[in-house]
Amino acid sequence: MPRYEFRCRSCGTTFEVNRPMAESGAPASCPDGHGDTVKLLSTVAVGGTAARGAAPTPAPAPGGGGGCCGGGCCG
Repeated sequence: MPRYEFRCRSCGTTFEVNRPMAESGAPASCPDGHGDTVKLLSTVAVGGTAARGAAPTPAPAPGGGGGCCGGGCCG
């Protein structure tokens, strides 16, 4: 079940609510009983075994290596 984060405008408390996606827009009351809350935008970091198993990024070639302004080809 998705977890939504809210902040109380009255006391500043940040709290989480678990609810179905169909109820994502429903208001939530502060744990201290205040009703003036706002839903926060949360960021999510996704990682897992696929991210850990990915091939490493190759190191750049010595001396810059290619591209305009990176390889020494410009004036």
